[in-house]
Amino acid sequence: MRTYAAVDLGASSGRVMTGRVGQDVLELSEAHRFPNRPVRTPEGLRWDILALYAGVLQGLRAAGAVDSVGIDSWAVDYGLLDADGALLGNPVHYRDRRTEGIAEKVWATVPAAELYAATGLQYAPFNTLYQLAAARDTVQFAHARRLLLIPDLLTYWLTGEQGTELTNASTTQLLDPRTRAWSHDVAARLGIDLGLFAPLRRPGDPAGALRPQVLRETGLSGPVPVTTVASHDTASAVAAVPAEGERFAYICTGTWSLAGLELDAPVLTEDSRAANFTNELGIDGTVRYLRNIMGLWLLQECLREWGEPDLDELLRQAAEVPALRSVVDAQDAAFLAPGRMPERIAAGCRATGQPVPATPAEVTRCILDSLALAHRRALAQAQRLADRPVDVVHIVGGGTRNALLCQLTADACGLPVVAGPAEAAALGNVLVQARAHGLVGDRADMRRLLARTQPLTRYAPRGDAAAWRAAEDRLAAAVP
Repeated sequence: MRTYAAVDLGASSGRVMTGRVGQDVLELSEAHRFPNRPVRTPEGLRWDILALYAGVLQGLRAAGAVDSVGIDSWAVDYGLLDADGALLGNPVHYRDRRTEGIAEKVWATVPAAELYAATGLQYAPFNTLYQLAAARDTVQFAHARRLLLIPDLLTYWLTGEQGTELTNASTTQLLDPRTRAWSHDVAARLGIDLGLFAPLRRPGDPAGALRPQVLRETGLSGPVPVTTVASHDTASAVAAVPAEGERFAYICTGTWSLAGLELDAPVLTEDSRAANFTNELGIDGTVRYLRNIMGLWLLQECLREWGEPDLDELLRQAAEVPALRSVVDAQDAAFLAPGRMPERIAAGCRATGQPVPATPAEVTRCILDSLALAHRRALAQAQRLADRPVDVVHIVGGGTRNALLCQLTADACGLPVVAGPAEAAALGNVLVQARAHGLVGDRADMRRLLARTQPLTRYAPRGDAAAWRAAEDRLAAAVP
């Protein structure tokens, strides 16, 4: 039996979890949870990376003796270091407006179709590539000698060693998913110096050991190794999907919904690009073929506007609202920025000639119906584009706690849904550490252990499939 610390950072909170792993044992407990509150400065929206690091240290102290530490977080964002290894300002938040209009400038040099064929990454205005293009002429960027993605930056502060983890690197739009190496052609054409990036690391690689100062601050006795995990939280979450065989789809739910398939090779066709599917890397040479959907961010922002009402009661009321009365496009960039979300959802319904939800319960039902509809569209298209039929949908992450969303997804997709585990990213983090230390076997062995030890809830599809088809057609007709 060994104990591992999983540092799992999401867009709204961070947590340090401890995982105990042994034969037929996989137990996860929360050592410390802390908020992740971005800060709006005169320059724009920034991550409070120092507060996050303090939360990590406090969490490691609360975790106590561990055999290893691993870090995962959201993707695309980074910190810049100077020649002495010092951080040049707080990392920019991916929801900052600096990348507005940047994609078109990039495409003037590398057309969108060529960029997709080379990197396989869907268009999102906040991809690291566009962030770098936006930052290129700044004084800060001129002084930068190293770029570290968020988990790699925190690993560097813990260990003093620098690296770039592969699954997260695949979200930069600078990596070739076929070779699993940097796309030198794309970088050269756009004037991006790949020397900014530290050497690539793969999940399971050693990432150093906690520095003496960190040991003193956390009260831990060294040496404590740090293990490279699948540091993109979605890659860790997909590693923790308790699936059997290959005929499954997954939806990683939280602030975002990441809906797709696990493949052996990328899908780089023009049809795939037009459908805005992404090819990101997973563990063991796999490709996470998925679409980003706005996710529970829509509901989180509404709850904030409404003063954080009781969620369970709100969901109970939403379940009584007539189904599919109004739906919005959950991929619409109009919902990307924070603030005034209920008003924007109402405006979206009004603009498409649908009834405007008037109460929090009606807005909530609109959001959940819309997310389930987006899940349906994404998974149907993924199966067609990848030529991979599926028999079951696995939902993992925070959305597994939302029984109404899980049931609506089963109804919309016409497939059984298996919900759980909720803390999939942390469990995937722990399992990659455990595998690196010889406690579990291959990916299938990891998933069998998850299925045996984690609570799972199954939802059978119900209701009228024609109603979902009609809602899909209605939305398609309204969206240009």
